[in-house]
Amino acid sequence: MVRQTQSRISAPHVIRPDRGCGKPNVVIPAYAGIHERSRAWIPAFAGMTGGRTQPARTYGMMCLAVWVWVWVFVSLALPCHAQQAERFFERHDRDKDGKLSREEFPERFRRMFDRIDTDKDGFITLEEDKAFRQARGRRRDGRKRVNWPQRPAPDFANVSYGLHPRNILDFWKAKSDAPTPVLVFFHGGGFRKGDKSGVNPFLLKWCLESGISFAAANYRLSDQAPYPAQMHDSARAIQFLRSKAEEWNIDPKRIAAYGGSAGAGISLWLAFHDDMADPKSDDPVARQSTRLACAVGLQAQCTYDPREIKKIVPGRAYNDGALKQLYGLPADWDWDTAQVNDALSAKLQDASPITHLSKDDPPVFVYHRKAQDVPGNIHHANFGRYLKKEMDALGIECIQRMDTDYDNPQAQFRDIFEFVKKNFGMKEE
Repeated sequence: MVRQTQSRISAPHVIRPDRGCGKPNVVIPAYAGIHERSRAWIPAFAGMTGGRTQPARTYGMMCLAVWVWVWVFVSLALPCHAQQAERFFERHDRDKDGKLSREEFPERFRRMFDRIDTDKDGFITLEEDKAFRQARGRRRDGRKRVNWPQRPAPDFANVSYGLHPRNILDFWKAKSDAPTPVLVFFHGGGFRKGDKSGVNPFLLKWCLESGISFAAANYRLSDQAPYPAQMHDSARAIQFLRSKAEEWNIDPKRIAAYGGSAGAGISLWLAFHDDMADPKSDDPVARQSTRLACAVGLQAQCTYDPREIKKIVPGRAYNDGALKQLYGLPADWDWDTAQVNDALSAKLQDASPITHLSKDDPPVFVYHRKAQDVPGNIHHANFGRYLKKEMDALGIECIQRMDTDYDNPQAQFRDIFEFVKKNFGMKEE
């Protein structure tokens, strides 16, 4: 009887998927994951009672269930996040640039785009997608969910600041009796795509609560007009806001800009470039200043000159297709072999923010991600390191941060918010 009971109790099997997602199912002994001592005394206890004890069987199966669920969570659920993200990217990354634009992101999930795009550069990277999936998995285990604030509708939406259909901006007016400073958002997208809707909701909320008005502007994309259209459009957006100072209760001396990727480059370009105001112009907007109080660049490039990028960033980041389109060059243009004439050389230098850097320029905050700090990545952190070195030499404040400096994206944007407040002459919280 004891032998029969031992055989009956120690022999059950379960079917489980082996080694994570997408692998064949295998049959394993049910006790394979149970501690040696537990595995030894369960059949023995049953034998002492003649194999007729239901409590022993019940306890044994409870132990089994616990270990199976632990194994499933550790070896099955967690690897799924990475594999699901990789398959998702392979399916939807149509231009194979390693990131998803809002247009490439499936429409049924597009409402989540801004939550996944933590650095607000107008793209979702594979690392951001994985982090979002893992965070959702942790929340299912009971951890506190981040409550993203609802983005309020702008007080003035799609206001035209120029002649082109893309020359539009949104404006959120902070409640204040005194004129308010303004933080302006320029979207990312490699100058080829993107939209002003990628505003960080936390940053918007904190600004409005602190008496800082907020604006978000579109600009012409590189398939509509090559450089310098993108920078000149953005400069005019700043001038337009200043022209609305009285009507929208704006302090024209306190305007700052921020953005991700291409939007970061625009913000830095505006911060460093000499004032583009034309006092003699018949256009009242053109007579306004383009200067900034400070600028913030997320995944910023401090230069758009491939000859300089080649020196700063290892790999072939200088060969990025977005740069070729920005300058109106063919996709097969080869920077290693093509002849750069004087006109193109001048354009490459003028488009680069660092070309315009001088001692009278405002402070900047630059931020990059560890996952992108690899050879060949156009968002490499060396751009930030190089810029900080140059600004330090001129005695200008340059705060350089990595995502690894923060526990979460909310903390990152809180740091940015405090930086902007400080440079607006407002008290830090």
